[in-house]
Amino acid sequence: MKSNISYQFPITCILLIVLFSCKETNNKNISAKDTTTQAVPLHIKKPPGSFNDTLYISKRSAVFFSVDSLQLKALEEIMQKNVFESMTHESFFQMRNARLVIKKYWPGLTIIETSKHRWLAFIDNTNSKTTIDLNEKNDISGIFLFEPEKKPEMIDMMNIDTALGFYFEK
Repeated sequence: MKSNISYQFPITCILLIVLFSCKETNNKNISAKDTTTQAVPLHIKKPPGSFNDTLYISKRSAVFFSVDSLQLKALEEIMQKNVFESMTHESFFQMRNARLVIKKYWPGLTIIETSKHRWLAFIDNTNSKTTIDLNEKNDISGIFLFEPEKKPEMIDMMNIDTALGFYFEK
């Protein structure tokens, strides 16, 4: 019994030393971070599109929209280079993934793509129209799902797999 106690004390001391030394290191890192200038994320409003046309959609579809080339150039000029590159990279791969998911799991769904329309006009079965102004969407790209029996819904591209099922199967 004495032998267990004699081993516990040195082990406890070593653990406490390691614990407190790590805590000191973390505090030093925190104070060093506090003194440096951190980039504050800017809330940049997307410049208006170059086109004033309307795209009419009346059938079951996934409507992919993206900014036009002039909007993209304007965004590049007002954003930090690394933020702009990251945003366009992310958008490209999310759109690509969404197309692949739709083609594989929803092959009958029509894919409509646009970068040259300002408004999307969704026409339901009763000929009622829901119009969306893409200049009001502060995203460089996105997807609207549309079923003529429902209102159109903009989805999160990261969750395309589940969004398709939730929208079209309910």
